[in-house]
Amino acid sequence: MPDILVLYYSRNGSVAQLARQIARGIGEVPGMAARLRTVPPVAPVTETAAPPVPETGAPYVEPADLRECAGLVLGSPTRFGNMAAPLKYFIDGLGADWASGTLVGKPAAVFTSTATLHGGQESTLLSMLLPLLHHGCVIAGIPFTEPLLNSTRSGGTPYGASHVAGPSDDPQPSDEEATLARALGRRIAALAGKLA
Repeated sequence: MPDILVLYYSRNGSVAQLARQIARGIGEVPGMAARLRTVPPVAPVTETAAPPVPETGAPYVEPADLRECAGLVLGSPTRFGNMAAPLKYFIDGLGADWASGTLVGKPAAVFTSTATLHGGQESTLLSMLLPLLHHGCVIAGIPFTEPLLNSTRSGGTPYGASHVAGPSDDPQPSDEEATLARALGRRIAALAGKLA
């Protein structure tokens, strides 16, 4: 069964919750499965290495995950309108995969979470799309044929799924955000099936 790699960094749980909704959408497409993976945190000064397996949540990504996936969905919290450093650090280390064309022709999408409605969701999504274009991915977003994209009062953009955690940092997506995230998962899984 082809896997869609849902690869993300989540510090407070919001992005992880959105990743699970995307994975649900992927699973709704017959013959497709989601493979949830995360990247380790980074710090300017490292005294000890991160454990080889996180204590909770999705396992850390392995090189085989990229080679074996039929599609890719990247997620990150918003950091001043850009992706978080751990995801960027991981992407910056993919030179060999870029040179060998590991991701060429695979459908890809992005998702994010931010604390405020105008916290840079769309610019963060765009920042994650740029390296995917360099890797030769087939980029997909959420089309306006998804009715909630026209009525959502929180997250959800044509560039990808998003969540507004708010001032209380609520990691749980709203019903609209969850529905749009599942729609994005279905879209990438369906595209992967057509491209296979």
